[in-house]
Amino acid sequence: MSHPSNPPAPLHPPSDADIELRLLMEAIYLKYSYDFRDYTGASQKRRVLYALDQFDLPSISALQDRVLREPAMFAQLLQYLTIPVSEMFRDPAYFLALRRQVVPVLATYPSLTVWVAGCSTGEEVFSLAILLREEGLLERTRIYATDINPASLEKARQGIFPLESIRNYTTNYQRGGGRKAFSDYYTAAYEAARFDASLCKDVIFADHSLATDSVFAETHLVSCRNVLIYFNRQLQDRALGLFHESLCHRGFLGLGAKESIDFSGYAQRFDALARAERIYRKNP
Repeated sequence: MSHPSNPPAPLHPPSDADIELRLLMEAIYLKYSYDFRDYTGASQKRRVLYALDQFDLPSISALQDRVLREPAMFAQLLQYLTIPVSEMFRDPAYFLALRRQVVPVLATYPSLTVWVAGCSTGEEVFSLAILLREEGLLERTRIYATDINPASLEKARQGIFPLESIRNYTTNYQRGGGRKAFSDYYTAAYEAARFDASLCKDVIFADHSLATDSVFAETHLVSCRNVLIYFNRQLQDRALGLFHESLCHRGFLGLGAKESIDFSGYAQRFDALARAERIYRKNP
């Protein structure tokens, strides 16, 4: 019989691998201050197990041992924990809704600040920069593009994307209300497309964690798409709290197609401007 003061045993005790995974994330947080502890378990476990295979290691515990002793190993693991999956003008209806319903309001401000949270390798940043240029707003806009992966941020700064992806990006751009020839924005060479550097003249690329860092600027639009799906409910609420605090009066929030604020702690603090496209507006 268990002691009365002891908590009841869980109905489904965690597996050894789940325990190891939890210990690995705690070790990463204590050693490197990267907080993955509130990321969803299934996606995180899948990525770590894939990394084990790539590193040819027998267990998560063996990986933890290497990560604690070799900062270079953590840098490699970080690439697996933050696998970038993005494309330019992803979900074109989102960008079309921005043009039609958000841009007219943004145009009333003398200057603008946009935050692309979890910018990965920069596809979303360049997409928004192109949209803002076509709408006559880019010259008075500062964009903060943040991510926790230094390698991804460096790729974003370069603005170079695989040429094989451009056909899909072009289709997305056109469906998202693009007004020019998409090829006007890049130069193709050596199987890659380098985008016009002037698009990012006023973009600040910076390391920022939605799990541990605080608000750094007042913004008019926050675009954080396909990031919250990797967070548990607690971390989702933390991120939404940062966005709410950052946004100016009646500022706009854009989320990914599979994300919503409906069941979050901030459901009553935003109005749905374009619900299908996941665009919300901060309550008065």
